[in-house]
Amino acid sequence: MDIQHLLDRLEALLSDSRRIGGKLIVDAQRSWDLIDQMRISVPEEVKQAQRVNQERDRIIAQAKEEAGRIIELARQEAGKLTEEHEIAQQAQELALTIEARARRDADRVQLEADEYVMEVLTELDADLARTLTVVRNGIEKLRRDRQFQEASEPAPGYDSLYSE
Repeated sequence: MDIQHLLDRLEALLSDSRRIGGKLIVDAQRSWDLIDQMRISVPEEVKQAQRVNQERDRIIAQAKEEAGRIIELARQEAGKLTEEHEIAQQAQELALTIEARARRDADRVQLEADEYVMEVLTELDADLARTLTVVRNGIEKLRRDRQFQEASEPAPGYDSLYSE
């Protein structure tokens, strides 16, 4: 479940709660249920980030493996062409070119994988920051409401002066 949705539900729970004597009456069971769901949801988002990292590692390993196969193919091809000096020289140049291309391809794939991971992690960071802001704002609102309610309550004995 999306943490943002859970925070919206918590906010709705607090908004729907009754006020009695300057205090907020909250359905404890619903509150605990929401908190439990939040605890479950946050690790899921962390697991998602871990899956992204694993996918990145898999892509990098695959690119390195492909580069190794290309390099080996280039070496095999160069070995076949060593019968004549000129052909051997051309094969060596071709092998170097293929090897350089394979390295460039592997570097490009790794760069793209890193950019993808950075993008996903940046989005996750932004989501978590927004969530933290919502939670902090909710806490601050509750504190302000409590202070306002406590400040607006009459002083002890105030009512007894006017009750006679």
